[in-house]
Order: sequence, then structure tokens, then C-alpha cells
Amino acid sequence: MALKKERLLLIVLLVAVSLFFLLERRFLPGVTSKLSPYKSFELLGNVIGLVKRDYLAEVDPDRTMKGALKGMIDSLDILSSYLDKENVLKYLELKNTRFKDTGLILSKGYGSFPMVIGVVENSPAEEKGIQIGDTISTLDSKSTMIMSLVEASLYLKNKEAKPVKLEVLRGMKTEEVSIERKLLFEKASSFSQAEGTGGILKINHLYPPCVNSIRREILPALQPSKKALVLDLRNCYEGEIDEGLELINLFLKADNIGYFEKNRGAKENVSCPKEAALQRMPLAIWVNQATIGAAEIVASVLRDMRQAKIIGVPTLGLVAKQKLFPLEDGSALLLTTSVFRLKSGKKLWEKGIEPAVKIDMKDQSYSNYLEKTLDALSQM
Repeated sequence: MALKKERLLLIVLLVAVSLFFLLERRFLPGVTSKLSPYKSFELLGNVIGLVKRDYLAEVDPDRTMKGALKGMIDSLDILSSYLDKENVLKYLELKNTRFKDTGLILSKGYGSFPMVIGVVENSPAEEKGIQIGDTISTLDSKSTMIMSLVEASLYLKNKEAKPVKLEVLRGMKTEEVSIERKLLFEKASSFSQAEGTGGILKINHLYPPCVNSIRREILPALQPSKKALVLDLRNCYEGEIDEGLELINLFLKADNIGYFEKNRGAKENVSCPKEAALQRMPLAIWVNQATIGAAEIVASVLRDMRQAKIIGVPTLGLVAKQKLFPLEDGSALLLTTSVFRLKSGKKLWEKGIEPAVKIDMKDQSYSNYLEKTLDALSQM
């Protein structure tokens, strides 16, 4: 029986390594192995030998396989992830399901605890006093160190309004906090007046029908103005790239705004071909470290092609496309398959956006953003 398990373990590890080389060659731009295949397999053989000879107990092959897959995929980059069956179903529902959430926005490196990089205004997390820079060590007593960023973010979502228990690390102190979940936004966007501007268009997320709703409900009320419209992308961390392109197309019509770079340099060009209703309106854009993904594309393209003034905190550069590859047991691999480059060729992945007008990390209040914006606009 033990011999069978040892053989099965060997097969599992060989499959994991083979899968790594396959993924490295097919899907991951710019990733190369520092070891030759022969050296890698020699290392693998040494590891198997040590496990067989010295590990204190027989190994569960199924658990080992999942652990090998998870460790390999989660370590590729911040957005790639191995997802179990439950998380796959939740991930597929993101677009069309109104999940209840805490208002926490996280970032996470491989093998580390997730850090709070944003807190949604008027959310349960804000009400509980969670702050930017806090570290989350557990979610309902489950260690977050072994979770990917995608898994940790999905865990915070639930169809029911039940609380989630967090262990929060702040400086040298640890605090246990129970946070309710609720619907964070009634609508994907909102519009408000602000003296000295053409108004503030706040984008909460970039899931459809965000832009269609803007066209229907907000554009008719916008008056032609020489004052800049403020596009507020702070804490806009979720959504779809196609919806981000639709938002760009409100302000810009162009056959070429950039491209997605795939494996081996293959390019997928991106355009905004529709008539732009707000083509002539001056534009300022608010960003922070929780302006992620599609929202980063919006801000960077409008900065480069519409001379929009960027105000805020540097973004993280999480601008890439992911694809879900289902596995036979219902789990899946979520892999980064291409990264966005501007028309100039500049890559945003892991570089982000550097604002023209910087906001102090310690004072990211609405009033500070507005004051800095008015001052910048007065000098234009």
C-alpha cells in the first residue's frame, strides 16, 4: 500500500512540474526558467527522495497534488490563482450576482498576508475603523498567508449578509474584528456637482451596464462647460476591461489606444470606435492605490490621449487579462495571459500610473482631492 502511494506521489509531482513547463511556454509572457529542464528534474528527484526517505508519515496524494498546483500557480504573479470548485463558481458569478461585501480592498504578495490598500466609503469596514495599511492575518480563523489575492477577495464576498471575522495586524497590535457584509453600491456610477468643476462622475465598478447607465441617466444632465469634469476612479478595483474601454469611448474616439501583449510578443490591438459624447470636455481624474485593472487603463489612456490631469496616489499596475482554465474536478487555473501597453509601447503591468498631482497617503479625503484639483486646474 505504501509503495502504491509513493508511486502515485511521484506521478503527482511529475505532472505538476510538467504542467509548470507547459504553462511557462504557452501562457506567461516574459517568464523564463532559471534552471534547465534537466537540472529542474534532477532537483525534483532529490525532493522526492527526501520525502520518501525522511518525511514522518505517508503523504495524501490528493492533498499533495492540490498543494503542488496551488503553490505553483499562486507564485506566478499577483493575479494568477488556483481556485477550488467553490471559488470557481463564485468567480463565474461576479459579473451577474450582487454579492454582499465588507468594503475592504486588498493587495497581496505570494507567501505574505494581504494588506488593506483601500476602504470603500460608508462600508462596514470603514464603520469598524479598518485603515489603509492594516494587515489581515486570518479570515474566519483561516490563515490568509496561503490564500492568493483572488481567493482572499472572493472570501470577503457572500450572497448572505453574514459577518466575517478578521484578525487585523496594525503596527505591533493584533485586533479581532467582526465585519458585516452588505451591498456596497446601489449603482455602478453617480454624479454630483462641485464648485469650480464641471461636476464629479464617480465610478464604483466597471461591470455592465455601468456605461450604458451613464449614457442614459447622466449624460443628458451634463451641460457643456469649460470647467473640467472630474472622473473619480478611487477604489474602482473591480470590473471588466471591455466596460473600461466603453468608458474611455465617452471621452475619446480612436482606432488605436494601445494593445494587449500576449506570449511571444503577439499583440491584440484595442480601439474605441464610437462617437465620443464628451470629446471636448476638459478632464481631471482621481486615482489611488485601489484604482486597479480596467480603471487603470481608463486613467492612463485618457492621460496620454486626452491630456487628462491625474490627481492622487500612484496605482499598482495590475493591468492584465486573465483566463480561467477548468480542470476535471471542477477546480480551475486562473492565469494571466496578456498585459496592457499604451499606444506608445509603455507597459502598465506592475508599473502603474504616476499622478501629475500627488496626494499624501495619510490624507486621502474627498476635501483634499478637491482642493488639490482646483489648485491644479487654476494653473492650467
